[in-house]
Amino acid sequence: MTVDSAGAPAEERVRAVVEAHRADRGALLPILHDIQAEFGHIDQRTVAVLATELNISRADVHGVVSFYTDFRSEPAGAATVRLCRAEACRAVGAERLVTQVEQVFGVPVGQTTPDGSVTLEQVFCLGNCALGPAAQINGRLYGRLDEGRLMDLLAEGHA
Repeated sequence: MTVDSAGAPAEERVRAVVEAHRADRGALLPILHDIQAEFGHIDQRTVAVLATELNISRADVHGVVSFYTDFRSEPAGAATVRLCRAEACRAVGAERLVTQVEQVFGVPVGQTTPDGSVTLEQVFCLGNCALGPAAQINGRLYGRLDEGRLMDLLAEGHA
């Protein structure tokens, strides 16, 4: 298992997160959110530790991690671009934007570029319907995007 920023083995840190939530009802989701926030992803070794600590199967933990799109099993790229594919954005060119961005980065939505610079994700509404096509770049919302503006935002360091 990896080492965290304080130099402690990550397994110990995972157990500490579990301990902080042990008395909580339905503790798995808050635990996963805390681990994701701290480590950036939830790898298979973490799944095994959580299963042991919570006395549930690895399949149960993995099922939750794989079901919710906010959890990832591998580290994200330096920039995470979440492209809206809901109807309002589709009506104003979101699908064209998705196709262009996939071509520019050479990876389909749901993957990270080989150099780790960008992770492309899809969402089905960012609540920015009047300003579509919309996307989130590292949690910040942008509207009225086309390929050029999206690439400019990434180049300008908005990522």
